[in-house]
Amino acid sequence: MKILSPRVLRALERFNAAYPWDHNAHYHRWILRQLPRRFNHALDIGSGSGDLARLLARRAAAVKAVDSDPVITAQAQELTPAALPVTFTVADAVAEFPAGSYDVITCVAAIHHLPFVQALACFRRHLAPGGTLVVVGLSRAQTPGDHLLGVVAIPANAAMGWLKNRGRPTARPVSMTAPTRSADMTFDDIVREARDVLPGARLRRRLFWRYTLVWNHP
Repeated sequence: MKILSPRVLRALERFNAAYPWDHNAHYHRWILRQLPRRFNHALDIGSGSGDLARLLARRAAAVKAVDSDPVITAQAQELTPAALPVTFTVADAVAEFPAGSYDVITCVAAIHHLPFVQALACFRRHLAPGGTLVVVGLSRAQTPGDHLLGVVAIPANAAMGWLKNRGRPTARPVSMTAPTRSADMTFDDIVREARDVLPGARLRRRLFWRYTLVWNHP
């Protein structure tokens, strides 16, 4: 289903390049609202520049942050005050899943890079009883509702970029150097497979081409 012409898409890309903002960071405060005020051990999968890991560290006794990109991980380490209890590691999030049990596991815009069911099974296996898993992911638009939400997000995206940059063009921040990929699972596929692995998981479509998943370990 084609919503916008190539000409309009190119114009939007130019606007977003001039007024960039982080779609994933937009959900960080929402993620924190899903979590206890204090917890012991947290794991952030796909930690990128470390913004969420640093927020988690203000509530946690210790945070492990894992990303496959060595460049962005080095930048995250440099940006993190030594007083914060965060350990950054370059690793494959499934093949080299950090050992241990975690009260909180977060995964933002990374699970579509991983084997979905296998990743969720790892999260479940390492989440402590009573712990909370929060995923912010990307899905492939398929239904009319998906496409409508995408259309609504376009002007909202432009407005957010303008407001966050206070109307002034700015350079993009340092970005990841690891290969990226588009989401290939639809939201309906994600809901079906997630609930097979995580009974009772709460999933919802969101603005800015995202969905959320929250699961509390019994």
